[in-house]
Amino acid sequence: MAVTAAMVKELREKTGAGMLDCKKALDEANGDLSKASELLREKGLAAAANKAGRIATEGVVESYIHAGGRIGVLVEVNCETDFVAKTDNFKDFVRGIAMQIAAANPSYVRREEVPTEALDKEKEILRAQALNEGKPAHIVDKMVEGRISKYYEEVCLMEQSYIKDPDKTVSVLLNEMISTIGENISIRRFARFELGEGLEKKVDNFVEEVMAQAKGNA
Repeated sequence: MAVTAAMVKELREKTGAGMLDCKKALDEANGDLSKASELLREKGLAAAANKAGRIATEGVVESYIHAGGRIGVLVEVNCETDFVAKTDNFKDFVRGIAMQIAAANPSYVRREEVPTEALDKEKEILRAQALNEGKPAHIVDKMVEGRISKYYEEVCLMEQSYIKDPDKTVSVLLNEMISTIGENISIRRFARFELGEGLEKKVDNFVEEVMAQAKGNA
């Protein structure tokens, strides 16, 4: 089976291993993701998978306030030990996640948190759009499933492109951090506030400002 970039990306997000290691494992496993994951674990490369079951109750609650107090974020990120929680490496990671939330405005941490009602409504909208585009009814469902992946990338923090390095998702960033630190790390929850949200007001492009600041600090 030919190994695709999408398969490499999926394995990388699942295991936290490097792209080249994922590509080699998939080649060796003839495209079988489960077997490739096992091969990476055998080689000690799937650090995130090995540590995912560990209890992580330490960590920090980080705040990020955008210049002028127009956007505010609180995020809780857990690790296994208080020692790691106090390291600069971990703190920098959490600050980056807080800035990500401020700039990209996710609604959920991971796709499993998306309510069934919200997902069904989005699928209904996507199905209507596909039909209005004149797409044949027998392929509409496949199109909806493809487009729902894009929806997850927009609303789920873990599936968003990281603002400081758009070539990797937040999930990949997290797995790399687990590999570096050697502990299980979990982004547990967050809250995001934007000045005047829900009120009629002039449009200010706060998000672009946050993203520009984040890239400047990269």
